Parts: sequence; structure tokens; C-alpha cells
Amino acid sequence: MTDWPDAIYGELKSADVRQIAYVPDAGHSRLIGRCRGDADMRAIPLTNEMEGPAVLAGAWLGGQRGALLMQSSGVGNCPNMIATSVTCRFPLLMLITMRGEFGEFNPWQLPMGQSARPLLEQMGTIVYRLDDPDDAASTVAAAANLAFEGLTPVAVLIAQKLIGTKSFGK
Repeated sequence: MTDWPDAIYGELKSADVRQIAYVPDAGHSRLIGRCRGDADMRAIPLTNEMEGPAVLAGAWLGGQRGALLMQSSGVGNCPNMIATSVTCRFPLLMLITMRGEFGEFNPWQLPMGQSARPLLEQMGTIVYRLDDPDDAASTVAAAANLAFEGLTPVAVLIAQKLIGTKSFGK
């Protein structure tokens, strides 16, 4: 079985991604740690997901590639900002850990977990889904290529089965 956070990190490096905008998230913690520890990457913590597309637009205008790491619940915080990528024709690579799926215990996570994909697609985002850890590298490579060469928003939804389920109170 592939160590999917390391595979994703490797693909971000291969795609020459230099800026990582992120909202702290347990599902992305290992990937965030790898990016923060890389002297060639700038890891930028956000106060909310809505800041991510603006940060990455600035990175692109400054000549650098970037990626946004967030949780599915954050998709609902930034439709207008994600849609600017379509209108302004800048790449927006998003890696989104899913909640509200397999094994979810928290009913507050269900609405966006179930709505993230259709919402992203309605905003003009190409959506790939990552269910198998062995597909992490190829899925992220394809998403990065399309985002950066096609100047379009692309999201990779990382299944809750991959990140594991949370449990509070046990």
C-alpha cells in the first residue's frame, strides 16, 4: 500500500509547486508537515479557506505554482473565490480531504461532505477523486498538469476511507 501523503508530496515537488496554502487539518497533517519542512516550499497557514485562491492567484502572478490544502467543510466557505480561477484563467490546484463520508460520526460534516463535488463542479472546477492510496501519485500528477497547463481549477477529493475516521468521546 502506498503512503499517500508522501506520494502527493512527491508529485507536488515534481510539479514545481512552491507555495502551499492550507487550513490546518488532521487529514492533511503529514503532508503539511512535509511541506513546512521543505526549504524550497513556502507553507502559508490561512485563517479560512476563502483566502486560499487569492494567495495562489498571487503566487501565479509572481511566477510560482501553488496548491491549496483544505477539508471538504471548507469548500462551502469559498465558492466566489474558487470561481475567480475560471473567470481570471489562473490555475487552482486543490487537495481536499473529505468528511461526511464513510464512518463519519459528526452530523455537522454531512452537508458539505455530500455537496462538495457538485458545488465544485457547478463553479467550473474539474474534480478527481482519490479512493485508492496506490493512485495518489498519478491522480495528483494528472490534476497538477491540468491545472497548470490548462489554467483551470482542479480539485482532488481525498476519500475519508484514506484519511481515516475521527472519533471523539471514546
